[in-house]
Amino acid sequence: MKLTGLILLWLAVVFTNLWAMAALAIDMPVLALRIAAPIMFCAALLSLLWRVKGRWRKVMWGFAPFLLVLIWWLMLLPSNQRNWQPDVAQLASAEIDGSKVVIHNVRNVDYRTELDYTPHWESREYDLNDLRGIDLFVTYWGSPWIAHPIVSFDFGHDRHLAISVETRKEVGEDYSALLGFFRQYELVYVLADERDLIRLRTNYRMGETVYLYRTVATPDTARTVLRAYLATVNELASRPVWYNAITSNCTTGIRIHTAGVAGTTPAAWDWRLLLNGKADEYAYEHGRLAGGLPFAALKSQAVINDVARPADQAADFSRIIRVNRAGFDEP
Repeated sequence: MKLTGLILLWLAVVFTNLWAMAALAIDMPVLALRIAAPIMFCAALLSLLWRVKGRWRKVMWGFAPFLLVLIWWLMLLPSNQRNWQPDVAQLASAEIDGSKVVIHNVRNVDYRTELDYTPHWESREYDLNDLRGIDLFVTYWGSPWIAHPIVSFDFGHDRHLAISVETRKEVGEDYSALLGFFRQYELVYVLADERDLIRLRTNYRMGETVYLYRTVATPDTARTVLRAYLATVNELASRPVWYNAITSNCTTGIRIHTAGVAGTTPAAWDWRLLLNGKADEYAYEHGRLAGGLPFAALKSQAVINDVARPADQAADFSRIIRVNRAGFDEP
């Protein structure tokens, strides 16, 4: 038992200090130190373990360098003042007065190609009394285990407000799943027209497949969830937050904003919140998706790419992609 415990502790020492070395190599603000700092850290760790006597004392002291790096890492501050890429250059904010909501910096991009576009930032007014429900888009670009969910609030009359939780990238940056575990990206909530967020993925990015589901959210639930989203949107406008691939990402954000809604039971944490390519299956199993079909059949008919492409310039793009989908009212 003691030997097993000692082995497990040494494994923890190894993995935590490997993380610390990676954090120094990736998140060190001074570029010239990103190679030197991990090397110096490793040398200091080995020197410490060499000097400390006793197996149990060695393993306890083995956590000390990791803890020092963790404290430093947690003190790294996000910022809203960087040279942002044009599609995330502005942050949304909301003014709420009773049932009336004015949202500033709603994104509405004109795309020529995925990377050639003109972003427009608009102020739009919504009436919470018009909310009818919530729809869920799930986008895949390769692995069936990884996806990107987008929620869309249905205000009727073919008006939808889509919200995508993303990394806020600087000019010259690309997204990396590895870097998402460190402090490389700020978190951004993109509030946009569906002809922006969804059409980008169906019509302009290559190799992405988009699924559309109707949720069972009632108008009251939709209002509560949207208010929760908008509260976070306003917080991010004044106090930036780091994106994290585990704790603060596109899928955990949905769970946070839907947890504790009156009349519902928050779903427990599940591995599919991390490997979010199964997020739609997770939602189905917890009774969140409408349509009344077995999951395989529901997912099969939820693909919208084939109808979204010819509807590219259509003013009623949102209506077209919903025609004959399970769970949606007939147009």
